[in-house]
Amino acid sequence: MESLRERWRHIIFGTDTPAGQLFDVILIVTILASVVAVMLDSVASLHLDYGTWLYAAEWFFTILFTLEYGIRLWVSERPLRYARSFYGIVDLLSIIPTYLSLIVAGSNYLLTIRALRVLRVFRVMKLVKFMGEANQLGLALVRTRRKIAIFMFSVFVVIVIFGSVMYVVEGPKNGFTSIPRSIYWAIVTITTVGYGDISPHTPLGQLIASLAMITGYAIIAVPTGIVTAEISAARHSMQYERECTECHWHSHDPDARFCKQCGSKLPKLSLKGRE
Repeated sequence: MESLRERWRHIIFGTDTPAGQLFDVILIVTILASVVAVMLDSVASLHLDYGTWLYAAEWFFTILFTLEYGIRLWVSERPLRYARSFYGIVDLLSIIPTYLSLIVAGSNYLLTIRALRVLRVFRVMKLVKFMGEANQLGLALVRTRRKIAIFMFSVFVVIVIFGSVMYVVEGPKNGFTSIPRSIYWAIVTITTVGYGDISPHTPLGQLIASLAMITGYAIIAVPTGIVTAEISAARHSMQYERECTECHWHSHDPDARFCKQCGSKLPKLSLKGRE
């Protein structure tokens, strides 16, 4: 017979039961209601007339989500793993702003981060294709984090060089009053934003600006290629992913017949829907 903790684990983390599906639907509706309440509170006229009610609603939702977060930690087989997961971090961040508003005024408007929790709708509605694509993207981003970090550092070095050169060429008389301000211009130029608040006036400066803009377009292709390659690799590896129907463990070998976590028999490997 299932214990109370196990029963709640299946309701909260599973969607294979009517109770679990109902819980997630109610949770998503509650999340949307809390986000709407925060947005309405930012409207001056509504805040003036209904500020007290909206403030009470904000605390009601926050206390409710705090209890939910505590229950998730309690029923989870690995509380620390859940706390460090994407949804665990989002769940925590969705309740912090209200408590932080007691110290820093206005921080409660950051509660709109709760909208990220609505991503659970893909799991609730069993949109497998969407979940598969989302998992592939997440896996690709995790695998490319070191490459992207090295790439970003290299871009930063290039930006510093462009900014320093432009400071020497244009100087304070043309708006490049310091190297940090010139670096700001280089960031705006390389990212192709181009605010226009600072612009080179000398022919040499304009040549350097042209090179910076061309460099910006060339830079865009680098992370795109890195992430695309990893998405392709993630798609190939996830073709062999299977979920245990008992403990919901995912990481199994392609030729595994039983779950390495609980020993239950695994469903047959099928590539249908992964193409």
